Amino acid sequence: MTRLTEQIETILPIEDVFAFVADFADSMRWDPGVATSERIDAGPVGLGARYRLGVRMRGRVASMEYRITTFEAPRRVVLTGEGSGVSAVDEIRFAPAGTGTRIDYTADIRLAGLMRMAQPFLGGAFAKIARDALDGMQRALETRAAERAGDTTRP
Repeated sequence: MTRLTEQIETILPIEDVFAFVADFADSMRWDPGVATSERIDAGPVGLGARYRLGVRMRGRVASMEYRITTFEAPRRVVLTGEGSGVSAVDEIRFAPAGTGTRIDYTADIRLAGLMRMAQPFLGGAFAKIARDALDGMQRALETRAAERAGDTTRP
C-alpha cells in the first residue's frame, strides 16, 4: 500500500469547500489525473453516493468507481474506489483556518495482481499525482474565491 498526504488552504468558507470537494463529480474540474467524472446514482451528496471516474493511468484512461463511505459534513469525507487492478481510499478532512479552510487529503492506494510487486517502486509517481491533484484543487478553489469576490449578490 502507498499512503499519500497533502495539505492546502483556501480563503473559502468550510461549507463551500466541503460541498465542492466532497462531490467527486467535480473531481475532473480540479484533478488533472481525472479525465471524466460523473455521479452514477441519484439523490443528495452523502453517505453511499457513487461516482464513476476515468483516471489517467500509464497513458490510458481506466475506469474507477468510488463510493462515499464516511460523510461528516462539513468536516470529513471518505471515498473508497475500485478499478482495474487498483483500489484507493481517499480521506479528506476540512478545518477552519483563519477566515478560510485547511484541507488535509490522505490517499491510500493498493495495486493488485502483478502490479502489486511494482508498488514499492511507484512511490515517486504516486506522490507527483497527489501533488498535481492538490495543486489543481488549489487553483480551482482560488478561481471560485475570485468569482465569489466579483459576485456582489452573494452575502
